[in-house]
Amino acid sequence: MNLKYQYWFWPKALTPRFCDDVMAYGNSIKKQKALTGVERSQPPNEKELEHIETKRKSDIVWLNEPWIYNEIHPYVEEANRQAGWNFQWDYSENFQFTEYKKGQFYDWHTDSSEIPFDCPNEPTRHGKIRKITIVSMLTDPEEYEGGELQFNFRDTDPQYIEDKVETITDIGARGSIIVFPSFLWHRVKPVTKGIRHSLVLWNLGQPYV
Repeated sequence: MNLKYQYWFWPKALTPRFCDDVMAYGNSIKKQKALTGVERSQPPNEKELEHIETKRKSDIVWLNEPWIYNEIHPYVEEANRQAGWNFQWDYSENFQFTEYKKGQFYDWHTDSSEIPFDCPNEPTRHGKIRKITIVSMLTDPEEYEGGELQFNFRDTDPQYIEDKVETITDIGARGSIIVFPSFLWHRVKPVTKGIRHSLVLWNLGQPYV
């Protein structure tokens, strides 16, 4: 899909108080290991977990508080309009409060799949795909090193091409927001010092025609 803008961002959009509130709430809940791939009916076994951690290492908490949606949703709508994507979407999943400690990372991946969600018991998600991802940076960049967000604008190339990789330095500041189509390849490089916290939200709609 040809896009004029691959992503849309706002530096320091969220207030320090909002970032503090989200971090306090997220850190008050027991974290779980982040997984990849299809939804699971039971936790992965040790071998499966070892395989997952070759691609992704981080800890997460799921949040669904209305006050967080009220703050973040306008940025999804505005980015979708300003960037000219105009993707149809009508549902948001739970927020993922993500913690990357030293050595943790998330290798190249996309957030969406061409195969719609198959969950007849959840009509708000059934038959839809992830279309718009929004990431909010919660931690002051002076508190950690590494953890850079990178995009790889490779389209259908089978492997990433280095000259298509872009490091997003403009969103390093605390409270910054970046929005992008969920089908874009991206990664979070390993954190080398401190702890990096972010808030991620996936917004769903009907498959592209």
